[in-house]
Amino acid sequence: MNIKICGTGSALPEKVITNKDLEKMVDTEDSWIVDRTGISQRHVASDEENVASLGTLAAKRALEMSNMTIADIDMILVATCSDDDRLPNCACMIQKGLGGTTVPAFDINSACTGFLTALTITDAYFNSGMYKRILVVGTETLSRIVDYTDRGTCILFGDGAGAAVLEAVESDTRMVSSLFANGEKGDALTCTAAGKVLMDGQGVYKFATRCVPQVINDVLSKAALTTDDIDLFVLHQANKRIIDSIARTLKSDINKFPMNIANVGNMSSASIPVLLDEINRKKLIKKGDKIVLSGFGAGLTYGACIITWE
Repeated sequence: MNIKICGTGSALPEKVITNKDLEKMVDTEDSWIVDRTGISQRHVASDEENVASLGTLAAKRALEMSNMTIADIDMILVATCSDDDRLPNCACMIQKGLGGTTVPAFDINSACTGFLTALTITDAYFNSGMYKRILVVGTETLSRIVDYTDRGTCILFGDGAGAAVLEAVESDTRMVSSLFANGEKGDALTCTAAGKVLMDGQGVYKFATRCVPQVINDVLSKAALTTDDIDLFVLHQANKRIIDSIARTLKSDINKFPMNIANVGNMSSASIPVLLDEINRKKLIKKGDKIVLSGFGAGLTYGACIITWE
């Protein structure tokens, strides 16, 4: 079985914090932020918005594109690392927001690799024959766990949600994926239950620029493909310099690496599905395209997969 992406959706808060706004909040400059990260602004949730409300809106838009309702879905998977509530889980709150069913719904937390982890779980469920349609959501309100006095982290993160309706289909191709974690390096990016994000920026940069090309080459080898066979690389939007470095290491055209980081910043597990929805709605993907998705983040976790667009 292969994964067919029947529809995508996204939701971004209306409120925007620009680099110029941050200049008034912390010792930083717009030009410094853009040069080192590629970020110009980020969306920030209001008091009335949370991971469940943003995720529900993104899911509704994905279902609408798919011409489906929640009644057509067999399972809901939600990737998040910034839910306000411990219980109930975000997936159940999104299920409620979509009209309520009794299908299984649960959260996963592998930080910025979360959406990719959910895709890999979906692939396993599809090939076990247990489920045929799964709704996957990546949703974050990272502004709630960011320290706006720390110029090393507050410039990076934004809020938002992305979703995809996935269906198991018979096909000559199949998703190929690899997931890894290195807990020994976990101190490079942390957030305690009652604390704020702490990050070793250089450590995360070195990890991402080394490990992401490795895992992408791993899935390419599994699929007997080369970078020339790939139409698009949809990477986690953490830092433009990281993405540029990965493209150089892979010796691949940077034009194959769509980016929206300038307008939304790093949205952790929401980054990949929001970007996927953006390029899908712009009709930049066509049937038969081979797409690499790759995520990397706290844990430290990282992974990649290759899907053929059905």
